[in-house]
Amino acid sequence: MECKGTMIPQQRQVLFFLVLLGVSGVASEPQQFSVVEEMERGSFVASVAKVLGLEVGELSNRGARVIFKGNKDYLQLHPKTGDLILREKLDREELCGPAEPCVLPFQILLENPFQVVRTELRIQDINDHSPVFLDTETILKISESTSPGTVFLLENAQDLDVGSNSLQNYTISSNSHFHIQIRGDTEGRSYPELVLDKALDREEQSEFILTLTAMDGGTPPRSGTAQILVLVMDINDNAPVFSQSQYDVQIPENSSIDSLIAVVSAKDLDTGNNGEISYSLFRASESIRKTFQLNEKSGELRLKEKLDFESIQSYTINIQATDGGGLSEKCTIVVQVKDLNDNPPELTVSSFTSPIPENLPEISVAVFSVSDADSGENGRIVCSIQDDIPFTLKPSFENFYTLVTEGALDRESRAEYNITITVTDLGSPRLKSEHNITVLISDVNDNPPVFIQRVYKLYLQENNSPALHIGSVSASDRDSGINAKVTYSLLPPETGELPLFSYISINSDNGHLYALRSLDYEAIQTFQFTVRGTDGGSPALSSQALVQVVVLDENDNSPFVLYPLQNGTAPCNDLVPRAAEPGYLVTKVVAVDRDSGQNSWLSYQMLKATDPGLFTLWAHNGEVHTARPISDRDAIKQRLLVLVKDNGEPPLSTVVTLNVILVDGFSEPYLQLPDAPKEQVQIDSLTIYLIISLAVISFLFLFSIIMFIAICLWKRKRDATDCRQFDPNGPFPGHLMDISRTGTMSQSYQYEVCLTSGSGTSEFKFLKPILPSVSPQGTGKDSQENPFLSVLGFSKTFG
Repeated sequence: MECKGTMIPQQRQVLFFLVLLGVSGVASEPQQFSVVEEMERGSFVASVAKVLGLEVGELSNRGARVIFKGNKDYLQLHPKTGDLILREKLDREELCGPAEPCVLPFQILLENPFQVVRTELRIQDINDHSPVFLDTETILKISESTSPGTVFLLENAQDLDVGSNSLQNYTISSNSHFHIQIRGDTEGRSYPELVLDKALDREEQSEFILTLTAMDGGTPPRSGTAQILVLVMDINDNAPVFSQSQYDVQIPENSSIDSLIAVVSAKDLDTGNNGEISYSLFRASESIRKTFQLNEKSGELRLKEKLDFESIQSYTINIQATDGGGLSEKCTIVVQVKDLNDNPPELTVSSFTSPIPENLPEISVAVFSVSDADSGENGRIVCSIQDDIPFTLKPSFENFYTLVTEGALDRESRAEYNITITVTDLGSPRLKSEHNITVLISDVNDNPPVFIQRVYKLYLQENNSPALHIGSVSASDRDSGINAKVTYSLLPPETGELPLFSYISINSDNGHLYALRSLDYEAIQTFQFTVRGTDGGSPALSSQALVQVVVLDENDNSPFVLYPLQNGTAPCNDLVPRAAEPGYLVTKVVAVDRDSGQNSWLSYQMLKATDPGLFTLWAHNGEVHTARPISDRDAIKQRLLVLVKDNGEPPLSTVVTLNVILVDGFSEPYLQLPDAPKEQVQIDSLTIYLIISLAVISFLFLFSIIMFIAICLWKRKRDATDCRQFDPNGPFPGHLMDISRTGTMSQSYQYEVCLTSGSGTSEFKFLKPILPSVSPQGTGKDSQENPFLSVLGFSKTFG
């Protein structure tokens, strides 16, 4: 038997030639255990742990098992005690027949590390069979002229027991003419012979009935009997003579029934009845009588039953020729059975491990033995497995082989292998047998979870309800079972500025993300965090994904008016000279919206006016201009209601009240017009205070202008650079607010500002102020508190 793993590149085969008969291959003597046949099932045989010098627990840990050829289970190894126990009653005669000693070879297989211990079970015989004569009656024809001392051959008895329990002696019933003598052959068997003690006289006694008894040597002895009928015949002076004393025949084991094996021939010189010859099987065993049939007239020996070389390789058949006068002669036919390749190889799996873990360099998967009952070339075996799998066969011990992996396996690439072990003999024709095993690969946590996306971008409308599901992250793991179960968690931010765990939570089982509280776009527009996916392996593997959350604006802020202030204090009156031309800029409504996009686009609409035709309102920037020349008939005090509306859905709005006073000149005190003649005295007294206030404000303003110019000149001299005006596209001043959120200055305008004074003759005009937009983060509070902004007009930059 031969196995070959790397000899041929295209075909992985393991070649090992084994001639089954007489193969040992190991110099060490096998361990021997003995048992008496017919012992009860479960009887103790031996302690394997004690014989091998191992601890009982070590036998169990190493997976010790008992292996007989052909998967016979005669013995069982107790896993806890390490004792060999009989699994069934054993019949020595059935297992071994006449062979002595009766030995059943087996192996004790130990795994981890691999070891095979050769052992033998010797079955001791008990006297459970009596001697048996196959022919219970024998007829002898003896001539009356036969001389005393002549020996007549008798059929022997058969005893299936061996040794001292086998056949030991023959006796014959008491008589005056015969006695029994015993002879042995070269094989150690005893045969009875009948010896004539006294001359016969047919006229005195024509026949004798004798009882032949066979006795074995058992305790107590057993016996069997046969009857011998002796017929006294007239004189016959010539015995038959065979042409050959021995016939050698070879016959194939597949010969058909009734095939002619041989023809024996004997001649007798006598005539008449004394010359007639008959043939019979002499001292034939039961197996010979069952297998062969002899024609007593022609001497033809034919096959009666199919031959089996693996059971019996040769037969020695004794044939006796007897003439009519009772004289006989014998010859021998030796039949050699020729072996044919009629037995396919057998494979016996002794150990099989499945599943096996991945990522180990070399793992023993199975241990098996191969055998073939044929001989010669018919018993030589080739073992092989398919070439496209990462496994190989290695010889282990005698006819044992181990199926091992060639290297580390990857369950994610292939989780199951169907392996076919093919065993083929080298006979003609070749016979083969196959054994299929399925090897499963168990998972090792060698793959981290992998997110479907490295970066997730989620959108969330502001003012969301708490515990709102905003999206999900998902990771997959190529491993299986617990190694593939992914749990999700949030990683705390590195800076710690964002209270992440108060904004977002994640379902650890499915990766669903939830907003824990309502978010405000005006407070936070976007944020990001990291999600970790961890598998359930040991050690656990993990990976990370970045999640970016974009907060979408909602129209939840009404326009906020910066000018004129609507704080419930005394209203601010805008002064317009009666000489103003049409298109004269009266004032400007300045408003901002904390929302973004179209939600912050503002439009202005005149709701109500004292004289609707006198003023026009520009819808896009909130500027109020005169629509026509002012006449004397126009009321001095004009009241305008302006609606400031954003472009959201639904739109939000704010109503602004404008007070415009028509005056002849800025030197006259027109802070408050008389409503009735009875209040004229009060107006005159107030004019004095207004004049004083206007003078103080004018002085402070002029002082501020002078200081500003002085500082600019000082800086120009120091830096040798010009003091430049603010650039509309330049950096945004930190103390102002960017309404358009673009960081640049909005379009500048020239405004006339009404300052109240007592004289009514003071008149000021601002230089073109360049005003920035208000940042969306501004709350409007600063604008209300800044007196400078309260008197300046701003425009909203539309996208």
